[in-house]
Amino acid sequence: MSRLSHSEVHMVHRIGWLRAAVLGANDGIVSTSSLVVGVAAAGSGSIEILIAGLAGLVAGAMSMAAGEYVSVSSQTDAENADLTRERRELAETPKAELEELTRIYVDRGLDRELAERVAVQLTERDALGAHARDELGISETVTAHPVQAAVVSALTFAAGAVIPVLVALASPVETTSVLVAGTTVVALAILGGLGATAGGAGVMRGAVRVTFWGALAMGVTAVVGAVFGVSVG
Repeated sequence: MSRLSHSEVHMVHRIGWLRAAVLGANDGIVSTSSLVVGVAAAGSGSIEILIAGLAGLVAGAMSMAAGEYVSVSSQTDAENADLTRERRELAETPKAELEELTRIYVDRGLDRELAERVAVQLTERDALGAHARDELGISETVTAHPVQAAVVSALTFAAGAVIPVLVALASPVETTSVLVAGTTVVALAILGGLGATAGGAGVMRGAVRVTFWGALAMGVTAVVGAVFGVSVG
C-alpha cells in the first residue's frame, strides 16, 4: 500500500470542544448532585431538594457559559495581541525574523543550511503563519473559540445536571441521597470513559479519575449537610 493512501485519525483537533464538554458535563453532574445530596442530608423535604437542584442547574449552566466565554476570550485576546506584534515585526525587521525562525529550526535538530532553506520557503509561503505556529505555538487546531466553548459548556452542564434532578424527583425523600449518589457515580464513570475515548486515552483511567473526584465532592458535601443542616420541611 502506498504511503500516500495511509490516513491517520488524530485527536488533537478535538481539544477545544472536548475540554469544554467534559468540564461542563462533569461540573453539572458533580455540583448538582453534591447540592442535592447536601440538601437532602440536611433533612429537607422533597420540594426543597427539587428547587435546590433546579436552581443549581440553571445557575450552573449560566455560570459555566459566562466563565468559559470570558476565560477563552482572554486567551483569544492574548493570541491576537501576539499576532499583531509579530505582524509588525515581520514588516519592520524581516531579516531578524527570518533569522529567528532559522534558529528555531536549528534548535529542533536541523542543520544550519537546511534550517535556513526551510525558514525561507515557509516565510515566502506564509510568514505570519510560520511564526504563529513555530514561535508562538498558535495554530488553527488548538486556537480558542469563545462562543463555541460557552455554548458547549452550558449545554453539557445542563445535560449532566438534569440527571441528579430527575433522580431526586423520582425518588422518596428518605432515599434521595443514596439514589442520587449511586446514579452519579455510574454517570461519572460513563462520562469519564466517553471523554477518554473521544480523546484517544484509556477508558478505565478516565473513568476512575472522574469518578473518584466526583464521589469525593459528594461525600464532603453530604457530611457538611448532615453536620450543619437543619430541616426546613
